[in-house]
Amino acid sequence: MKGMLGRGPKTAAGLLAMVALALAAQAAGAQAESHASPGTARGPAAAAGAAPRLGACGTGELCLWEKPQFKGQARTYELRSIDIESCTPLTGGAAAVSAANRTGRPVTLYQSAECAETAEFATHPSGSWSPELPYRARAFKVWES
Repeated sequence: MKGMLGRGPKTAAGLLAMVALALAAQAAGAQAESHASPGTARGPAAAAGAAPRLGACGTGELCLWEKPQFKGQARTYELRSIDIESCTPLTGGAAAVSAANRTGRPVTLYQSAECAETAEFATHPSGSWSPELPYRARAFKVWES
């Protein structure tokens, strides 16, 4: 008697066993995730040790770090001290390679210190965490909405 996929009952049983193992592994991962301590990374990337630890960045702030994975010197900018829709270069020729946008507004990070659109740039929505930017950001603009 032919089973699933026309290959016989043994193949069908093998497929069912593989599905059962996959579901059991998924359930075990979800249980381990629910028992993780607060502040630890979660999910498949965390299990592999690849998830970055988020840097400290408060509500209403744009936080930029000089090194990947939210490490090195952090520069923090608050909305009250930023001119909206104006180019703000990082002081002292500094550059950032990781960023967190918690401003409540979109932020564009520029490779150019003058916010020139001839170099690399990308807009990051509020709530985004970027452990490693594809370029060194030297300036930014915070947008109205």
